[in-house]
Amino acid sequence: MAPSNRYSLLLDLIRQSLRRAPAWALLSLAMNGLLFIAVLVLMRPEGTPRSQIAQANAFASEQVDSKRELQLGERHRLDYQQWVGLLEREAAVIAATNPPHQTVLLGDSISLWFPNRLLPGRRTWINQAISGENSGGLLRRLPLLDATNPETIFLMVGINDLIWGKSDAEFLRNAEAIAAYLRNAHPDAQLVVQSILPHGGEAATWEGRDRLQAIPPDLIRTVNSQLKAVAIETGVEFLDLYPLFVNGDGYLRADLTSDGLHLNQDGYMVWRTALALLNETEFQP
Repeated sequence: MAPSNRYSLLLDLIRQSLRRAPAWALLSLAMNGLLFIAVLVLMRPEGTPRSQIAQANAFASEQVDSKRELQLGERHRLDYQQWVGLLEREAAVIAATNPPHQTVLLGDSISLWFPNRLLPGRRTWINQAISGENSGGLLRRLPLLDATNPETIFLMVGINDLIWGKSDAEFLRNAEAIAAYLRNAHPDAQLVVQSILPHGGEAATWEGRDRLQAIPPDLIRTVNSQLKAVAIETGVEFLDLYPLFVNGDGYLRADLTSDGLHLNQDGYMVWRTALALLNETEFQP
């Protein structure tokens, strides 16, 4: 059985076996399981020297820091095209230096602000996300990565499509086109399509909370189901993060978010552990 299939089967078995458990027990067991996985990841001998990975990650880390500096103050606010230009220059440097185990994050602000220190090791992480990105914008800028040599690409996009009222049919067409383009441009790369996360509903404090509240939880679940079908049809991985972040009412867990849309550090730790688990089952040093 393929590692990705084992991962999906494991998640299904966990859901089935814990369905009758009390909520407090389910949460406790889930968090302890995440911590146990994290310990295993940290204890496993590394196949690539830390010095090599640290050197290869230096540019990516500098780019993340520079992006954050550019957000400070009105003088440093970038519009969308300026962000695209910055990512184009970053991709050009990556293509020229060709660091080992290139791993790309594609998406919107939720991916953009993934803390660099929390990303799983043994990879050169390249964050190509843009705040406010939707599926159409992402599809148009995929050629920026053509000259790079990614080993894995993690894609998360869609919540902004729903926020701005785009139809799920249009989003799914774009998602299919994104997957097809990346498969063609990077045939040797592992492409992982990630589910859309839930939002905080009435508890959200994000400035666009009214638009969030207009998105019913059932719609996100339906779109995620359709997104999984797109991933299967195009022959790419699907990582279902939704069950890890949703509460009993179908909304984003309050302890994992800063404003009902974006994640806090605990939220990124949950996401990080899911990536690390996939990394351990798929990565060949």
